[in-house]
Amino acid sequence: MSLRGIAPIAAVVVGVLLVLLAGLYLLEPASSLPAVVPGHVGATDPEHAHHHVKHAIAAFAVALALFAYAWFNTGPAASEAAAP
Repeated sequence: MSLRGIAPIAAVVVGVLLVLLAGLYLLEPASSLPAVVPGHVGATDPEHAHHHVKHAIAAFAVALALFAYAWFNTGPAASEAAAP
């Protein structure tokens, strides 16, 4: 499989992960986020109960862009152009 076939699959996988991350940002307060996620704060921080709505919107918007990229690269025009 060529890079042209792998890139849309990778875009969909990353897009799904970003949708899940957006849900995590909306559902969990900042102190309950995993430490590797941007926006995590300690329980003693004054912002510990804050929900990162802007982070969620940004993650969801990037996920939609990745889904659009995958869609347009797997359509019939891309398949016909790749054929010899």
